[in-house]
Amino acid sequence: MYQTEGRTVTGPGIMIPIIFTATIFLSASLLFFVQPLFAKIVLPQIGGAPAVWTTAMLFFQSVLIGGYLYSHLITRYLPVPAQIGVHLTLWALALFFLPLAIPEGWQYEAGTPAVWQTLALFGLGVGVPFAVLSANAPLIQFWYARSDGPSADDPYFLYGASNLGSLTALLAFPLVAEPLFGATRIGAGWAMGFVVLGAFLLASGLSAARGGGWISVRAEAPAAPVSLGQIGRWTLLAFVPSSMMLAVTTKISTDIGAIPLVWVVPLSLYLLSFVLTFTRRPLISPAILRIGYLAALGWLGAVFAGLTGAHVNLWGVAGLILAFFAVAMFAHTRLYDARPDGRHLTLFYLVMSVGGALGGLFNSIVAPVVFDSLAEGGVTTLLAATLVLSKEMRLTRALATRGVVAGLLAVLPLLLAVKAFGIADWLTLKLTMFGLAALVAIVLRRTLPAAALAAGMVMVSGTYLIPDGDIFRDRSFFGTHRVTEEDGMRHYANGTTIHGAERQSDYGKARPEPLFYYHPNAPMARVLTSDIGRSAKSVGIVGLGVGSLACYRSEGQAWQFYEIDAVVDHIARNPDYFTFMSACAGDAPTHLGDARMVLAAQEGLTYDILIIDAYGSDAVPMHLTTHEAMRLYLDRLAPDGVLVYHISNRYYAIQRPLARSAAALGLVARIEDYPGHPDTDPGDSPSRVVMLARSEAALGELASDPRWEELRSDGKRIWTDDFANLLSILE
Repeated sequence: MYQTEGRTVTGPGIMIPIIFTATIFLSASLLFFVQPLFAKIVLPQIGGAPAVWTTAMLFFQSVLIGGYLYSHLITRYLPVPAQIGVHLTLWALALFFLPLAIPEGWQYEAGTPAVWQTLALFGLGVGVPFAVLSANAPLIQFWYARSDGPSADDPYFLYGASNLGSLTALLAFPLVAEPLFGATRIGAGWAMGFVVLGAFLLASGLSAARGGGWISVRAEAPAAPVSLGQIGRWTLLAFVPSSMMLAVTTKISTDIGAIPLVWVVPLSLYLLSFVLTFTRRPLISPAILRIGYLAALGWLGAVFAGLTGAHVNLWGVAGLILAFFAVAMFAHTRLYDARPDGRHLTLFYLVMSVGGALGGLFNSIVAPVVFDSLAEGGVTTLLAATLVLSKEMRLTRALATRGVVAGLLAVLPLLLAVKAFGIADWLTLKLTMFGLAALVAIVLRRTLPAAALAAGMVMVSGTYLIPDGDIFRDRSFFGTHRVTEEDGMRHYANGTTIHGAERQSDYGKARPEPLFYYHPNAPMARVLTSDIGRSAKSVGIVGLGVGSLACYRSEGQAWQFYEIDAVVDHIARNPDYFTFMSACAGDAPTHLGDARMVLAAQEGLTYDILIIDAYGSDAVPMHLTTHEAMRLYLDRLAPDGVLVYHISNRYYAIQRPLARSAAALGLVARIEDYPGHPDTDPGDSPSRVVMLARSEAALGELASDPRWEELRSDGKRIWTDDFANLLSILE
C-alpha cells in the first residue's frame, strides 16, 4: 500500500515499481554485457589494435546517443500505446540478429581503412539490438512517470537501478562469464536474456498505458522551457567524469601496467557514482563531498602536472582512483541537482549521453592527435575545478572573449619565462603553469565558461612550451613514445616500459650490441646465433621495438618485420635515434598492421625462424596467443622451423596457454627463465622465452642445452578465439 496523488494504491499497483526496476536493471545488464561480448567475438577477424577498441567504443557511444534521441522523439510526438508498438517492433526486429555473430559473408579487406570496416562490422552485427537497449533507460523512466507507481513525479531513481545493472554486468563478464564459458555460450545466454526483456518491456509499457500518474494528471501544467545554459551545464557535468575516468585509466595503464581489470575499477566507480547520487537520499553530505572534491583536485592536479606520479606505489594508484571517484560523485551530484522537470527527462538523458560521448571523443580521438603526452588529464582537472567556482553556465560571445583575453594574459608570463629568459627547469615551469591556471580560474570564478576557457588555454599552452628534455616524444593510438638518454644509454619507452636501448658509445659502429631482452647472453640472441639460427634462410620478427634483434642477422638471410605502430617503425629506422636497423637490416621490410591479420594474408610464405615479440609490455594480446594463432604461425613455418615466443611479463604466466596448445599440436616445447646480470652489466636484463618445434631434431644444439627446460601443459582448458581467460594466468 502507498499514497500517490491523494489516492491509496493497493494490490497489483504495488508491483509497478518492481516491474519497472527489474526491466531497467535487465536492460542495463544486457547493454553492458554485449559490448565486451561482441568485441570478443570479432577480435580475431579485425585484430587487436587499440585503435580497433577505440573505434568500437566510438560506435557504442554514437549508437547510445542515437538511442536516447529516438527515445526523446517518440515520447515527445507519440502517445504511450504507439510508443509501445514502435519499440516492441524494433525489439522483434532485433531478434533476427541473434545469436550474435559475424555477419555471413563479411571479410576483412586490407585495402579498405580498418576504422570504416570496424564500424560497418559492429553496425551489421550488433547495431539493432544495441540500439534497442540504448533507448531503454530514458524510455522506461518516461513510462514510469505515466504509471501509477510511487514517486512517478520524479522517476530519476530508476537511473540508479539502471547503473546498478550496468555495474553488475561489467563485473560479471570478466569475473564470472569469461572464466567459465566461451563466447559462443555467453552469446546464447545473452540472447535468452534479450528475449526475456521483451516480456518486461511489454509489462512496463502496459503499466504506463493503463496509468493515471503524474504526467497525465498534470498535463495541463506547462513545463518550464530548457535554456541553452542548462544544456551547456548538463553537458559539462557529464563530460568531466567521463573524460576523467578515461584519463585515470590511461594513466594507471601507462605508469603501472595493464594489470587485470585495471579498466574495470574506474568504470565500475563511475557507474557506482550514478547509483549513489541519483537518489533523494544522498549518501554523503554536501559539505563533506565538497571537501573531498577539493582534496581530489589537488592530487589529480599534482599527478597530471607531473609533480608526482601514480607509478610510485600502489598507494598512489589507490589515491588516484579515489580522487577520480570524488570527482564523479561531485559532478553527478550536481547533475542530479540540475535535473529538469520530469517532462524533459528524455532531453536530459540525451544531453547527458552527448556529454559522456564528448568525453570519450576528447580522450580517445582528439587528445592523441593534439597532445604528445597524457595532457588530457590536466585539462580535465582544470575543467573539474571550475565546477566548484560557479553554479552558472551562460555561454555568450562576451564571456568567450573574456576567457580568451584572460587566457592570453595568463600565458604571457610562461611564454616569457621559456622564450625570453630561457628558464629550462621543468619543475619551476610546471609549478608556474599550474599557479597561473589556478589564478585565472579564481579571478573568473563567477563566470564558469570564461574560467574554464582561460585555465584550459594555460594548460594546453604549457604542454607545448615547457621543455621536457626528451630527444623524441610522440603519441599514437597505441600509446606514448619517448626517446631519452640516461647513464650513457639511449632508451625507447612506450609508456613506462622500455622496449629497447643502445649505448651511446656504439653509435657509428658497424654492428652495435643489442641490450636488455636482446643482450647476446639472453635466450633470443642464443637462438639466432646457434646452428639453427645461422643456417636459417628466412626469419620473421613480430614486434619491431628499436630493431635490436636485427644485429643478429647473418649474411644472406632474408628478414622481415611486423609492427602495428608506424611511429615505432619511424623510431627504429631513424639513425638519429637508434642505429640497429640502419647498420644491420636497413633493407629488411616492415609490414605495418596487426601481425595476425598480415600473416594470414601472406599465403605461401614460410620462415625458418619466426619470433613473436609482442609481449614486451604488460598487456597480453590474446588474439596472438590463442590456439588458432599458433596454428597460423605453424602454417608460416618451414617443416623443421622454430617458433619463438618472447613472453617477459610482470603479471602473467603466458607460458601456460602456450604449453596447452603446444601439447595439443604435438610440438616439442622448451622454456628458459633467464635471470640476466644487471648487477655487472646494466644492459643484461632478465627475460622469459618459449621455443617450439615439430621435432626435437629441429632445435639442433639447443635441444640439449640445460638452460632450456621442458615446458609441459598443465592440462587445463586451451585458449581459443572463443575462450581465453586472463585471470587464470596471473603470476
